[in-house]
Amino acid sequence: MTELAPATVPAQPGGHVGRPPGTTSASRLPGWVPSWAMITTRQLELRKRRGLMIAVIVLTVGLTVLFLGVRLLFHAFDPATYGPAGNPGIFSAVTGLIAEFGFIVAAALGASAGTTDLTDGMFRHLVITGRSRLALYLARIPAGLGIALPLVAVAFTMVCLVTSFAGTPDAKTVQFGSAFVSGRGPQVVRSVSVPGQLDETQLGAWALAHPQQAEVAFPSGSTSVPASQLRSVIDRQLPTIYSAYVSAEIQVTNPPINEMIKIGLWLELDIGVGFLVGLGLGSLMGQRMVPTVLLIVLQIIITPLLASHVLPYFLDGQRLVFGIAMNQLRPAWLLGGNSGGLIRSGGPGALQLPPMPTWAMVSVIVGWAVGWTGLGAWRMMTRDA
Repeated sequence: MTELAPATVPAQPGGHVGRPPGTTSASRLPGWVPSWAMITTRQLELRKRRGLMIAVIVLTVGLTVLFLGVRLLFHAFDPATYGPAGNPGIFSAVTGLIAEFGFIVAAALGASAGTTDLTDGMFRHLVITGRSRLALYLARIPAGLGIALPLVAVAFTMVCLVTSFAGTPDAKTVQFGSAFVSGRGPQVVRSVSVPGQLDETQLGAWALAHPQQAEVAFPSGSTSVPASQLRSVIDRQLPTIYSAYVSAEIQVTNPPINEMIKIGLWLELDIGVGFLVGLGLGSLMGQRMVPTVLLIVLQIIITPLLASHVLPYFLDGQRLVFGIAMNQLRPAWLLGGNSGGLIRSGGPGALQLPPMPTWAMVSVIVGWAVGWTGLGAWRMMTRDA
């Protein structure tokens, strides 16, 4: 018999030996970096869990479609009672729903991604192949985010479209009031109409040009302000009154495109960190049910309680909660309207804690994302096969 010659790899120009046919440049990557094949495989494992995927889609896109669809139908059949579905209050409410349920389903998706190999009995088989455990863990991050983030983007895009094309025209004036104690004792609330789209300097100039209306907007503790004292009252109270003016304007004005982009990025950050927390906690505990329940309790019970009550001796501990840091980062246009009391867009006053420094807020958010990712990766690398 004729002996077969060993296969040779054709030389490349310059004397370098080329890669065998069918290979890719993935082998050039460090061992801990997941390959594209690993990422797509992890994502396919998640998509094959039909019950989980149905829940994720229903609680993000489905809930948004249902809410907006009902409001559109109500307005179509009874416009005198139900206003347009695109008003600022509904925008804030639906965005709050997406944030609340999006965080929960992202955490559930992450917990499932962190325990898929264990529950399917495939962890040992993956380890004996010699693949890096860190790469196996990191592959779950883009795989899961590739499912959660696009769904949230679709849901929020629908909210923006309804707000833009099925909403009320922006109000030309802003109606806001002030409270003062009258001579007889009871508190009296009065309101005044102010032109919209004013900055702080323009609001002060408007108050000087309209002294009678300024008496309402810039109260001095009595029913009238002497003309000689008007400027000093305006200079002293302008920052506080301008804050009230902006809050009142948000409630009657649809957010512009740049604000919608900010809110969309805030939502994606919220959902992305929720997935990382669920992934790390699921990998750490080795199961998905308990981590999911714990994060639901954190989201709908613990965070609202801590955000609405100031505990002087535990203030720094309260600020370490992820939801409280995200609440402070929340774009201003979500402060208006009513969202059913949900913590992430519960309207003005939902967050009762004194604001933390910007560096501390960023540190808390980054700490939750990096910390739980590190814990999950550590448990993945030290778990017995």
